[in-house]
Amino acid sequence: MASSKTCLVAVLCSLVILTTFISSAQSASCCLRYSKRQPPCRRILGYTVQNINNSCDINAIVFHIAGRFVCADPSKLWTQKIMKCVDEKRRKSSQIVKKENSDKASA
Repeated sequence: MASSKTCLVAVLCSLVILTTFISSAQSASCCLRYSKRQPPCRRILGYTVQNINNSCDINAIVFHIAGRFVCADPSKLWTQKIMKCVDEKRRKSSQIVKKENSDKASA
């Protein structure tokens, strides 16, 4: 009887520790402030949208650059311009891939 209570307490403690660790890991992946520097579009690999709803403190656009991330204010004009630039690069590269695939299929 005592060993089952000990196991139950150990499981509950592990669950509390694990829950705390997971929640702190989630907040570590959130932008906490906006960058003042505008990264050049050519260096950006992509971006994601961070919402307050996802346990983060601010809404942000997270630009993915090789080896790091840049957090930007979604209401800023430069942020919206870079997002359009990245979207345009994606659209062009997907058109190139589609053209190459159609060329291979017709050959």
